[in-house]
Amino acid sequence: MAYLFTSESVSEGHPDKIADQISDTLLDNFLAFDKDSKVACETLVTTGQVVLAGEVRSNTYIDVQQIARDVINDIGYTKGEYKFSGDSCGVISLIHEQSPEINQGVDRESKDEQGAGDQGMMFGYATTETENYMPLALDISHKMMIELAKLRRENKDLTYLRPDAKSQVTIEYSDDNIPQRIVAIVLSTQHDQFIEDDEKMLQQIKKDIIHILMPRVIAQLPEYVQNLFNEDITYHINPTGKFVIGGPHGDAGLTGRKIIVDTYGGKGAHGGGAFSGKDPSKVDRSAAYASRHIAKNLVAAGVADEVLVQVSYAIGVAEPTSIFVDTYGTSKVNLSNGEIANKVKEIFDMRPAAIEERLKLRNPIYRETAAYGHMGKQHKTITKIFESPYSGKISKEVELFTWEKLDYINQVKEAFNIS
Repeated sequence: MAYLFTSESVSEGHPDKIADQISDTLLDNFLAFDKDSKVACETLVTTGQVVLAGEVRSNTYIDVQQIARDVINDIGYTKGEYKFSGDSCGVISLIHEQSPEINQGVDRESKDEQGAGDQGMMFGYATTETENYMPLALDISHKMMIELAKLRRENKDLTYLRPDAKSQVTIEYSDDNIPQRIVAIVLSTQHDQFIEDDEKMLQQIKKDIIHILMPRVIAQLPEYVQNLFNEDITYHINPTGKFVIGGPHGDAGLTGRKIIVDTYGGKGAHGGGAFSGKDPSKVDRSAAYASRHIAKNLVAAGVADEVLVQVSYAIGVAEPTSIFVDTYGTSKVNLSNGEIANKVKEIFDMRPAAIEERLKLRNPIYRETAAYGHMGKQHKTITKIFESPYSGKISKEVELFTWEKLDYINQVKEAFNIS
């Protein structure tokens, strides 16, 4: 019997994503000036206020208040009527030094034996469902939010858009897990009060989303996905009514509250740990990236059409306590899931220091992860500029999304005897 599956995304102006972006931008600035910084930074945003909290151990000083304001302005909260803007909000910093009791479990005389920054389990997932090996419903949801933000910044066709928004896509699948059609699309976007009559205003927004936004999104998709769109799709556009009050004025935002949006949209699994604001000694982040890297290379190499990788750690211990692989019955090799996991252990060094080195995680690469998903984005090299009133201005060339590289396909094929 056919079944339905749904994933959601949120915009960069969603309150929780504002918090994530501030936390990760602070992390980037610490790493830019001191790559060995230990950072666990949490952010709270609400009406007219930003609260920064957490623990940092670093040899550099940065202007955390100004960095938070710059992020808010970059996102688009620049107007007084939003009741939240980078230039006028209060910014309170409650950041303090990292506990030496935590640090003693991480640092070692030999960097290779660096312990995990915490206990827990992390998951990576990949599927042949899309070209970027991500779940389809999530991929479309992210594209809707990215394109909506482009329309907002263009300020041409949809001049009433405000930064806060959410999307959701429901897909019907066949019994053999093949997408059949798009069933429902939900999109709620914050907006100006640009027509006095609320009903007419909502009708205009729905028309614009269906006839301006969606064609731009669909045009980016491969033909087999475009064919899933049909005239029977149910559209829920701002289904509760007008959405003028939004952003941190409408709802408080916190770092780490969009972990499913950040990963696989409900497909695969999630260990529960958030990413943003954490340096890579925290395996919540680094091991989740490494697990995605493994899953993607396994699928791309032809081991299976769908792969879930779980890794777990004990705080202060370098070697993982377990590595688990599930191919959901899609394996193309004559091996059990346990045997596949054993080969994964041989190919990929999952000690925290090895992950940091392999994926180049001690670089300031995290602001770009903090909206529209940490997984499924294109690996690329860019130059970033950082400026501190204490340390001056520096330029860094960094690789983004190294965990998306298909650089282990040959090793995987050799290990699994795949021609």
